[in-house]
Amino acid sequence: MAAPAVRSGARARGAVTDAAGVVILGGCAVWSLVAAAGREARPEGVLLAVLAVAGGYACGRICGSLLPVAAASAAALATLAMAVALRRPEDGLPGDLPGAAAAGHSLGSTGAAAALLALASGAACCAAWAARPYPLRIALRLLALGVAVTGLALGSVAGFVAALGVLLCSLAAARINRRMVGLAGLALATGLVVGGSWAMAEDALPSGLAVSLEGQLTVNRVLLWQDALDLAKEHPARGAGPDRFGRLSPTARQTPHGDGKPHSAPLQLAAEQGVVGTSLLGAVFGWMLYGLWRSPRDTPVVLTAGASLTALAALAAVGNALSFTAVTAGAGVLAGLATARRLSDDASGGTFTADAAAEAPARGR
Repeated sequence: MAAPAVRSGARARGAVTDAAGVVILGGCAVWSLVAAAGREARPEGVLLAVLAVAGGYACGRICGSLLPVAAASAAALATLAMAVALRRPEDGLPGDLPGAAAAGHSLGSTGAAAALLALASGAACCAAWAARPYPLRIALRLLALGVAVTGLALGSVAGFVAALGVLLCSLAAARINRRMVGLAGLALATGLVVGGSWAMAEDALPSGLAVSLEGQLTVNRVLLWQDALDLAKEHPARGAGPDRFGRLSPTARQTPHGDGKPHSAPLQLAAEQGVVGTSLLGAVFGWMLYGLWRSPRDTPVVLTAGASLTALAALAAVGNALSFTAVTAGAGVLAGLATARRLSDDASGGTFTADAAAEAPARGR
């Protein structure tokens, strides 16, 4: 009787996770409309991002249930191809992907390409952990290494670091028994990056550290962050309205070939949708981590996906990655792949044997 009990309990937890996702993503869509009401605002970008995450997540869950290795491998190759198409090293300008034209300057496409490389590396490593034959595992990890090298070939140091970091985290995940500890560490790392960008905008960092970071981030980006923070303070409740930052920011108006965005997802949401919008963005990330914690997949797969999503969150905190539909859809696909319940396990009972019933509490940690 242990196997049916474990199966029903796991499905109940999965239903709760899915319901929470529906509520949070629905809240993001509704609040963007509330923040835009009565203003010359354009919530379409937020609505498209929500749709991309939801659609990608559903696609990842379905494909991950049917063909976990093939689906993750295909996702890695497709994401890598999009990164190459987005970032053209010969002229430094974005390619013809949806959303690339809106980025205008290479600052936007650089962050998006790095995010896609991090997602591609994560998908390849997830496929490696799901694969049974050892040679296939090696080949898929070499693919992840190739993704990192591609970042250097594209001139994206951030993409190289992010993809290589995901690969190293995936290899280290084999030694971590409690997934909760690993996911908590990833959440803490994300919080430090977001908090650091916020402190940079507030000019609250020590002068030496602030000068060093400003040299890496550029003065223009820091000024954009400061404008976003000023708008957030002026309109704390509903924000200034979706897609209005470029018209209200003095720095954005004076930036040649700018894209009208502050190049920080948390600060952009704070400026355009207020405290509620920023909280909902954090809730989406928290929901993904919670779904990974409750995932029926093995801990290395879960932590690999978590590392990839954390790299994306860090890039989004200091860049414009989430303004690209390909990135938000890719994040949804990876989260879906890492939380999918494989049909082969249900059919064979491999996941829900009596031994699995005893191990189930440990798998959820």
